[in-house]
Amino acid sequence: MSRILLRRVAGGVLLFLALLLTPAVAVAGFLATAFVTASVPVLVIAGLVCGALAGGLLGRAAFALFGLARRPARRASAFLTVGLTAAVAVLAAVTVLDPMPTTTAVPAPPGVRFWNLPTGSRIAYVHAPATGKARPTPVIFLHGGPGTPGEGVPTGGRELAADGFDVYSYDQLGAGRSTRLRDITGYTVARQVADLEAIRHTLGADQIILVGQSWGGSLTAQYLAAHGEHVAKAVFTSPGALWGRQYPGSKAGEPWHRLSATQKARLDRLNSAPRIIAASLLLRINPGAAHALVGDREVDHWMHEAALQGKDSTSCQDAPPATAHDNPQGFYSNQMTVKDFEKLPDPRPRLRTLRIPSLIMRGECDFIKPAVTAEYQHTLTGSELVTVKGAGHSISGDQPRRYTALLRAFLLDGPLPTGTG
Repeated sequence: MSRILLRRVAGGVLLFLALLLTPAVAVAGFLATAFVTASVPVLVIAGLVCGALAGGLLGRAAFALFGLARRPARRASAFLTVGLTAAVAVLAAVTVLDPMPTTTAVPAPPGVRFWNLPTGSRIAYVHAPATGKARPTPVIFLHGGPGTPGEGVPTGGRELAADGFDVYSYDQLGAGRSTRLRDITGYTVARQVADLEAIRHTLGADQIILVGQSWGGSLTAQYLAAHGEHVAKAVFTSPGALWGRQYPGSKAGEPWHRLSATQKARLDRLNSAPRIIAASLLLRINPGAAHALVGDREVDHWMHEAALQGKDSTSCQDAPPATAHDNPQGFYSNQMTVKDFEKLPDPRPRLRTLRIPSLIMRGECDFIKPAVTAEYQHTLTGSELVTVKGAGHSISGDQPRRYTALLRAFLLDGPLPTGTG
């Protein structure tokens, strides 16, 4: 009697394990298959087959322990397998396979044009033409992120155009209205540098002036290391890490430290979306599979919603809310470029050999660690570091007048204005 009872208990345990492990084994099969293919239908079928095998084997063993004859045990196991597989399929359909909201395509605002570069990139840009006596060296603004473009001519751009500079600002590859790549492994720092060099050639300029914000500062440094002879001056505004391997992930600074309870709850919901979790896992295994599962319009919209939660958390405590814009962000450009950036060799030895006038601006409330910003001053010979009071990570947004005054003074070879810290 006790032996029969033990067998039935063991059978019940196996049935419970079948219910528990079938979805887990299905997920494992889904992810494991991504090592060899990016086809979503194949991934789904492989996951369901693995789940069915696990559920079927455990169920058959359980029913045998219950004392069923071989044929009834097989029949019961088949019913269990079909039921569990159907349940997993339904669960996948309403979670991982259920499309998220997408970015609504809107016409480009007036003034947006496009460069078709020899690199294969179609780059959206805006241009503030020089007025008065034109200067030979154009100014190019580089946005942050990677993958987080601005909209329109940046702060200070109109004033620089009035000073005689041709001013350009563009959406980097994979962001804004610029090209999205089919093969997302093509989002590399080298490609971004190549695009910028192609832009210089397109403008017909022997030298350019670069103004890099956040990641744009990191990109400016990479361009300097590769093509320093073609840079007349460089401005680094709240720059990100100079060397990605030194500050991987959020080691350079954490931008999400001042969220309200509502914003944090919303961000947590966004981060816990099953489809995003699946895409993040697949990015580590097979980026092509992640892109096949969750397309650009979905993840770009998700990234926009996530950014909205933290758009005001990087300013000083009493700063007014920032105004959001609709220029699309680039999720895969962000993820893949950051991953590539953290593998690059140290650019500092090369940068130390350059003699390029450089201005480094840091907001007193910037979440980027002071040591990260100071690295630019220590590396770039003759550079000057200025701390701007009342500004966070976006100096141009928090203190536009001070930012513009510093920018103009530096580019016009005047004394830097005081009162900035």
